[in-house]
Amino acid sequence: MKAVLYEAFGAEPRIATLPDPEPVPHGVVIKLGATGVCRSDWHGWMGHDGDIRTLPHVPGHELAGTVAAVGREVTRWKAGDRVTVPFVSGCGQCAECHAGHQQVCDNHFQPGFTHWGSFAEYVSIHRADLNLVRLPEGMDFATAASLGCRFVTAFRAVVDQGRVSAGEWVAVHGCGGVGLSAVMIAAASGARVVAVDIADDKLALAREAGAAATVNAREVADIAEAVRGITSGGAHLSLDALGSVATCVNSIMSLRKRGRHVQVGLMAGEHSLPPVPMGRVIGHELEILGSHGMQAHRYDAMFAMIEAGLLKPERLVGREITLEQSIDALTGMDSFAGTGVTVVTRF
Repeated sequence: MKAVLYEAFGAEPRIATLPDPEPVPHGVVIKLGATGVCRSDWHGWMGHDGDIRTLPHVPGHELAGTVAAVGREVTRWKAGDRVTVPFVSGCGQCAECHAGHQQVCDNHFQPGFTHWGSFAEYVSIHRADLNLVRLPEGMDFATAASLGCRFVTAFRAVVDQGRVSAGEWVAVHGCGGVGLSAVMIAAASGARVVAVDIADDKLALAREAGAAATVNAREVADIAEAVRGITSGGAHLSLDALGSVATCVNSIMSLRKRGRHVQVGLMAGEHSLPPVPMGRVIGHELEILGSHGMQAHRYDAMFAMIEAGLLKPERLVGREITLEQSIDALTGMDSFAGTGVTVVTRF
């Protein structure tokens, strides 16, 4: 198969010809129809993610395609099924999986991190009966792949962890793929959204996704104060969708009393230990929550909103590119160029 391969962290990836994967007994092999290019892939390529322990490596974790081969222990899936998979998948054996929390499985499987990923013509997926998700009729592979890590992570962050309610103010700091997804999901849930970013084109897309107000972080002296002014006292729920010291602190400081901060963006490298304003957390009785992916069994709730027309993730798809172009897209992720979700659709 053709695949993107890198042999050292930070080294230039290349197109390589690799052996086609075989399904493990409890898994399947998927022929890729599309795969997203995500900042998490960039973190992995840079060596920020400890799950990548073996090099050389094939990145990619936001995927959709068709089942091509099935392991002998798999009972729910057959060749030809159109599927996607959560980027954090469960083992089915640990206490977290038994409790329905596969997104924090003790022995998790992550294509593109713990195993070779989806920047390839084929990818092997483990524990298929637990982790695969059947695609709705009519959903194309590009849209399904764009749900990948960003949209489903945003859905869990806003709906499950953030417990959004209609009429609340929600602040979203960072309008990349996950941030724009969070804007759309919060607005569809009846909340009023303030979107924060440094780029006018991303803020324009946030307004199209449902934001009631926007803040250009380059144009205000105090971002949190600006959000508190727009929301008449602070957001009920605020998300750091980027993952930096500045956006984390601004998100917390944007909250009203008893508000909820959800950390969605990965805090890596020099941002891994942010100086959290704990005095504010105590004095205002704030909640600090994390959000890490979403379980396969929760996709139905998201699909129901999509099929009802409340969510339109296809509007967040930006460029559709070739596998060869994914190399520049991956290595340039730290520049935050472009809007929407970049998806590989030609392999």
